[in-house]
Amino acid sequence: MLSRVAENIYWMARCIERAENTARLVSVNANLLLDLPRGVQLDWEPLITIVGMNQPFQERYSEASERNVMRFLIGDQNNPNSILSSLRNARENCRTVRDIVPRSGWERLNELFLYAKDNVNSGLTKGGRYAYLTRIITGSQGISGLLSGTMARDEAYQFLRIGRNLERADMTTRIIDVRSTDLLPEETPESKAFDTIQWISVLNSLSAYQAYRRLVQVQVSRAEVLIFLFQNRLFPRAFNHCIDTVKDGLQPLKNSQQGVKVLADLKELVEATPVNTLRQTPLHDFIDRLQLEVINLHKVLEKSYFLPRLET
Repeated sequence: MLSRVAENIYWMARCIERAENTARLVSVNANLLLDLPRGVQLDWEPLITIVGMNQPFQERYSEASERNVMRFLIGDQNNPNSILSSLRNARENCRTVRDIVPRSGWERLNELFLYAKDNVNSGLTKGGRYAYLTRIITGSQGISGLLSGTMARDEAYQFLRIGRNLERADMTTRIIDVRSTDLLPEETPESKAFDTIQWISVLNSLSAYQAYRRLVQVQVSRAEVLIFLFQNRLFPRAFNHCIDTVKDGLQPLKNSQQGVKVLADLKELVEATPVNTLRQTPLHDFIDRLQLEVINLHKVLEKSYFLPRLET
């Protein structure tokens, strides 16, 4: 397979997944407003931290208000990780490989991008936000399902799996890292009483609440949620499952030895760490190690399969 084709499919999958993840993140945070105790204010800045865009946000906006954060994450074309930018990038990557991606997949992605662009102003309003974000989530899931159900299991499909699951693994670590501390202000007694709501919100941000209840079968708590989201092998957005799926996609490819070694080390780290006992600083350090390994794996993929970037 040509390097450029592999790279475009990989990034198409990552960008579709990123749009869905961002839409769910915003939707869950907005819905959390309904569950907060009176007098507790919801902080919107952690959403910017989760997507790793603090500096670009601060350069464009004076404060992390609900309106500014919504605009930045949903429709700001200067934010490469906004929903609209992610779908535009996914569409462009898909356009260049239209002879490989099923036509129905291209058509669905094009339709979703046009919907996101044409209705972005409605999506920024409190009245239109829910419908807009739901359409992005279900549309992205529909595209991913369609591609999984119609693509031949060749090299192109393996890069699709790798991109999608590497993006999922990255987002899972980001959500846990930020939301385990900053979702509600810890100083107030009222917020401490709503610790369970905080961890349910973490699960909902990853569409994991129902799976948690079915597979874990105990009350939601910090320790059990950490075990589930890092180490569970059955839930598709658990870090361990994502790494397994990336490995399954990578192993059939040529020159995969270095990437498989990184994944093996990453899996050993995840499964050997007693995540349920980690308090906040050790947990943050552990997540930093995971994220550095995810970045390292991406660099290995770049070196092994993608065209080198021209220096400018």
